[in-house]
Amino acid sequence: MLDNVVAVDRTQTPAALRFAPRMNVALAFVDRHLGEGRGAKIAIRTIREDVTYAALAERVNRCGNVLKGLGLARSDRVVMVVKDCPAFFYLFWGAIKAGIVPVPLNTLLRRADYEFMIGDSGCAALVYSPEFASEVEPALAGTGHKPRAIQRTEGAGDSLDARMAVAATTLDPVLADPEADCFWLYSSGSTGRPKGAVHLQRDMIVTSQRYGIEALGAREDDVFFSAAKLFFAYGLGNAMTFPLWVGGTAVLSDARPTPQHTFEIIQKFRPTLYFGVPTLYAAQLQALEKEKPDLSSIRLCVSAGEALPADIFRRWQAATGKLILDGIGSTEALHIFVSNLADDVKPGASGRVVPGYRARIVDEQGREAKVGDSGRLMIAGESMAKYYWNNPERTATTMVGGWVDTGDTYYRDADGYYFYCGRSDDMLKVGGIWCSPFEIEAKLIEHPKVLEAAIIGRADSDGLIKPAAYIVLKNAGDAGDALTAELQQLCKRDLAGYKFPRWCNFVSELPKTATGKIQRFKLRSLRA
Repeated sequence: MLDNVVAVDRTQTPAALRFAPRMNVALAFVDRHLGEGRGAKIAIRTIREDVTYAALAERVNRCGNVLKGLGLARSDRVVMVVKDCPAFFYLFWGAIKAGIVPVPLNTLLRRADYEFMIGDSGCAALVYSPEFASEVEPALAGTGHKPRAIQRTEGAGDSLDARMAVAATTLDPVLADPEADCFWLYSSGSTGRPKGAVHLQRDMIVTSQRYGIEALGAREDDVFFSAAKLFFAYGLGNAMTFPLWVGGTAVLSDARPTPQHTFEIIQKFRPTLYFGVPTLYAAQLQALEKEKPDLSSIRLCVSAGEALPADIFRRWQAATGKLILDGIGSTEALHIFVSNLADDVKPGASGRVVPGYRARIVDEQGREAKVGDSGRLMIAGESMAKYYWNNPERTATTMVGGWVDTGDTYYRDADGYYFYCGRSDDMLKVGGIWCSPFEIEAKLIEHPKVLEAAIIGRADSDGLIKPAAYIVLKNAGDAGDALTAELQQLCKRDLAGYKFPRWCNFVSELPKTATGKIQRFKLRSLRA
């Protein structure tokens, strides 16, 4: 079944991927496991149920037939506001197998966001978990676009699971070109309005092979647990495509990923690969000061969404004995394209380029930056989104000549390691010199009283831009002038003199996207 979709030649480095001229990617991720003898193996584990590969394949078929029965046709979009549960798999793969385009949305959004994306997508159907009704249903009432079909995933009355119970169990795959539109992901909106990135039939195979196998070393006996959720690119790979690609097992939880909850999941399900974000690792480190969960099953931890400060890397290794492999990915690239590896880790760096991808750093004039000089990070590879839906202007400025402008500022050292400096829109020019907010933030969180920090630029009394810090403390009672002075002195001691924060604002939380990225543009709208 795999050969009917893609041939993977592992004699080459990186492996050569040769796609069939007509394919359906659901065959590679779902159906092939039956022919390879995994029907009885558990594909998905949750607190409530286990799902075998055979049950997964049948329910994917049933769900695809439900969508067709609701009147959806080839290339129609189905918007998904669905929690992390087996139904997400059934709906996503059922749509793809039936030739329908799934569009998973962030389940943490509010009415206005859903109203925009329902209208922007022009979706033919919307399926949502009942938990999100209070935001989704008002959005449906307020949007000018009315999907033809609206379904809850479960519950009394006419729901997706009720229809699936009586749907046919076989479904012929709709074949397409490897570069045909397959699914969309909306960007997380770290700098404003979300954009619908259109991904192709081949893209999930590319990321699963390039990062999942060749960089991460994922195996059939791995158990995957991602605190990062399925609705965005990082979680989609961690918790769905990587385990299905290697024939492993995915552990899903629809609960908010607090330190205590993630520790409980790890102890109960014994995952071998754990995926988090820097904010969560920082919170877990704080929790580890008081509790000692059994994390012995984990062989590797992964971090993305925001660059991982070297201090968190070192403290996590000291507390748990585990490595965190930091990397950078994007919605447009679908997953991580620069990463540390198990045998090649440099604390504070995002790592080196993942096999099968290319990266370059360009200056303000678009010229290749010298080693050690910062500039915009450009990336190329076979998993890149084809375009932004309904947004030709951003497509033209972001996807240029086969390269995608990540919007991140980086520099590369002489050994080929990439170092994050901040979002390009967040870089500061202090005293005529470019300054990385991330560098200052990483220094601030070295202070034992600091949990999180964000740096933005703010004009002083002379109208000159200087760094301003927003800081979340482990204990709010420590805030005050004395701590401000300590933090400023720490930065003056270890960083260039102009980089210390002129103002320290102590706050209860920082605004973030669902992927854990700090939304500095929201902080810029606040008064000092």
